[in-house]
Amino acid sequence: MRFNFDIAESTEDDSRRSLTPKEDVQWVPLQTHPVFTTTADGGGTAATASASAGGVRNLLAWDGASRLYYWDSSQQCLHRISIRLGEPDPTSVVAASPSKDECQLSHCCSGKGLLPLRNEYGYQMLPVLRADKELNFVVNKISINRNGSALLLAGLDDLCVMYLYGRSSTKENAIVCRTVSIGSQVYSSDGSAIRILQVSWHPYSDTHVGILSSDSVFRLFDLSSGVVQPEQEYYLQPVEPGRSRNAASICPVDFSFGGDHLWDRFSVFVLFSDGSVYILCPVVPFGSVYKWESILEIYSDAHTFGLKSAKSAAVNNSNMAISWLEATFPEVAQEAADTENLSTIKAHSHALFDASLALQGPLRKVCHGGEDEDLAVRGAECEGRAVSFLYNLVSKDSILVTAWSGGQLQIDALADEIQPVWITGSAPRLRVDSFDHIRGIAMICESIPAEHSIVKLDQPLDNTVWLGHPPPLLRLAIVDLALPRKTEGSSLITMFADPLMPERIYSLHEGGVDSIVLHFLPFTSQINGKDENIKTPSVHPVLSTCQGETSSSSPSPLSGFASLSDSFGYSWVVVVTSTQECVVLEMKTWNLLLPIQIDKEKPIDMEQQKEKDTLDIISKELLSGPKSVLAPQASPNLRSISADSIEGRSALHQYFKLFHENYVEYAHKVYFELKHHGPQLKRIIDDQHARLDEAQQKISRVEAKQPMLDERIDRVVQRHNSLEQRLQRLRRLPGAHKKPLSRAEREFKSELDQFTGVELDALRSSIDTLGARLKRYTKSSKDNLTTQRRKIPGRNHVQDAQISQLKSSLEKLSLLNSESTKKVELVESAIKTVESSRNKTILS
Repeated sequence: MRFNFDIAESTEDDSRRSLTPKEDVQWVPLQTHPVFTTTADGGGTAATASASAGGVRNLLAWDGASRLYYWDSSQQCLHRISIRLGEPDPTSVVAASPSKDECQLSHCCSGKGLLPLRNEYGYQMLPVLRADKELNFVVNKISINRNGSALLLAGLDDLCVMYLYGRSSTKENAIVCRTVSIGSQVYSSDGSAIRILQVSWHPYSDTHVGILSSDSVFRLFDLSSGVVQPEQEYYLQPVEPGRSRNAASICPVDFSFGGDHLWDRFSVFVLFSDGSVYILCPVVPFGSVYKWESILEIYSDAHTFGLKSAKSAAVNNSNMAISWLEATFPEVAQEAADTENLSTIKAHSHALFDASLALQGPLRKVCHGGEDEDLAVRGAECEGRAVSFLYNLVSKDSILVTAWSGGQLQIDALADEIQPVWITGSAPRLRVDSFDHIRGIAMICESIPAEHSIVKLDQPLDNTVWLGHPPPLLRLAIVDLALPRKTEGSSLITMFADPLMPERIYSLHEGGVDSIVLHFLPFTSQINGKDENIKTPSVHPVLSTCQGETSSSSPSPLSGFASLSDSFGYSWVVVVTSTQECVVLEMKTWNLLLPIQIDKEKPIDMEQQKEKDTLDIISKELLSGPKSVLAPQASPNLRSISADSIEGRSALHQYFKLFHENYVEYAHKVYFELKHHGPQLKRIIDDQHARLDEAQQKISRVEAKQPMLDERIDRVVQRHNSLEQRLQRLRRLPGAHKKPLSRAEREFKSELDQFTGVELDALRSSIDTLGARLKRYTKSSKDNLTTQRRKIPGRNHVQDAQISQLKSSLEKLSLLNSESTKKVELVESAIKTVESSRNKTILS
């Protein structure tokens, strides 16, 4: 990095001073850096409380180069650590202590007239960063953009972005960065019950942030134009009109942006708590940059496969996609001569005026034969509810990983390509400026009932291309992490993809960190010519935080995770615990995709193995015999020659020479090799005799134990018979005939498991409301009792006695009153009879 210095005043002494500061930096291993060795008192408690409330935290971020950022919850500051990968050892990670920026700043400021150190952009550099505003929420996650200029600080109900460079000030040896809240009117307003479920930087923009909230709305904010109002809003409606589904199917959990593959780069994958996955396509941030070749590829694909289709629906969908591409990227409709030198292309703000995006899904599993619809949607016997989601692009394969609260990972691959789908007749709301340029979009995204509820493997290609059907899923594996069981039966899992080897996925949970390596990829394996069976992924524990193997031991939560890699093929994992301890582990990358293959159908032959292991006693050269035959080729008149003649002596000499060269030397070789292998043969014979004696001893011991084994077998058989009789008697007891759960009961139980945690916030709010009402009621009753006591001052036991006497006298008076009333009634009745008799007499 280049450093520039602003000189305010120059003197003669200053001219002699070197403007290049000395680097009094000590490079130490990252795990022994003072930031991690100094543990705060409240760090562990805050981390544990936050982990129980908001799940697994990640307070560690890497800019992809030489900076590591760590958020200190106890000090409310951000540590910036300079690191070097592979120095001095290729497998080590070292960090500057004290910080490299801090040392350079002290040297620069020591001279008169020198301002603080600035980087190549002219921005100040300091190791400790603080926000210029008070953060009234607990930070659960930090994330840095691609160019390393801004950092997200996300909590459950609030979100801020800290600009690492630009307008700032220094205070108490720390740089105070400009920090602004994102969507303050929606998320952090007083009394707002909307929670932030997931937040992520867009992969093709340094200023756009995607946020999924608990109100089932996906929002895209552009930090360069405004942080109050979102640039794009998508109101998710997964329930089809006229249908009712359970509560778990309408509660979003997580989302992920797509990768650099066809229409995947314009897609947003949304996961709901019942495990269903939906797709929004196309979603493009205004001003984001893409490769020209990628846009041209999908543009030509729409012309080739969409417009030439025999079905009107495919032609209509491809026409809408082509018109959208030409409006969003006007360069694709221009002549080829004008676009030859283009390498990147920028997206313009555009939206269809009479159509809204369709919520494609739920993604169904590829079926074999007659599988029902529920299995095609969910397709796994996973426990609990879905808690997190990961999209990972490996070569030509789009991998979707869903984590469940029971500790399982459901790994699927897209079996077809994604195409954009719009719903005509549903106009979006647009926000435009004075020049009629679109500045904001808001639309309701509903799901469309698909014509084919279940996707078949034998379905022809013409029935799926550009017809608006969501791509099917090919089930690769279901991985059980074997996490410790909790009382509430819920485990929170966060997943990360390895930046160096995309086939590897890291799962971060309360029990530690695991590594999952995929050995089979449908499209990639097919392209590479590998016609092999599906290989299950390999799972390796990277780090365990459990204190013991017993179930009573509670795991220590983790507060940070980052995967580092360099250009030489080395990879590391950095983990920070809740006690602010750092762990650095080197991860192997080579030969991980080549597991040991064992052919179970061909058992190992021990005899062949012994023959391979046994050394050759006599070489094969000696066993093959002499190289040439004894009698050489001779003329037919050789027998007529006498031995005393010159010709006969010459022939005999030739025979002796051949015999000596072949047979005598061969005999000497045989003698020498037999003499050399004699001790070895003796050792082999002695070993065979020793093994024979050992086998005979074992046979004798077995023969001695045979009667005892027969007795034990008889006792076991008798015991088995008695247990069988006891089992028969127990079966006759009432209540022992318990039937297994029916299919409807199992489905109801799975729905109850899915509801676990879904309505938890509503129950907590109801409990809080009832508690507040109870407090108000108890307070009002106490106040009433106090006022009553104030109205009767000087109350004592004497007054209580007088009151009891008054009560008794009142009771007596009431009795007398009732008796007098009865007498009056008798007198009145007598008077009435007398008067009636008098009236009769007068009339007569």
